[in-house]
Amino acid sequence: MKDIKITNTIRTLRFLAKEMTQQELAEKVGVTRHTIMAIEKGKYSPTLELAFKIAEVFNKSLEEVFTYEK
Repeated sequence: MKDIKITNTIRTLRFLAKEMTQQELAEKVGVTRHTIMAIEKGKYSPTLELAFKIAEVFNKSLEEVFTYEK
């Protein structure tokens, strides 16, 4: 099976959202700051539910936040 990479724009979106902290985003979506940090760094792929919650916080579509790469 080939490696699959999911990238994201969360860090940029946080900056554009009045420099929202990882902690603030974590509280809005119901996870820990460490989870947000891992997602941003590409070390953890969020569940579909969490991905939608993150996109909703920034009023973006899922595709505007996450990108799937083969």
